[in-house]
Amino acid sequence: MAEPNQNIMERAEARFMEKQKKTAERNQATAEYISEAKARTIKTEKLRALRLAKEEADRAAEALNPV
Repeated sequence: MAEPNQNIMERAEARFMEKQKKTAERNQATAEYISEAKARTIKTEKLRALRLAKEEADRAAEALNPV
């Protein structure tokens, strides 16, 4: 009589562990996605600042040396 209950418990435990594993993998993937998005945003902001600085320098140079 104890064996069927033991099998049920083992299967339930296996399902629980599988769900925990999938949840951990999903959380890891989400963390990686967020990290990559933040890195992309930082890089975009840096490139934008460089572009704006170059455009301003070009405008200043043009003002000093009109063609």
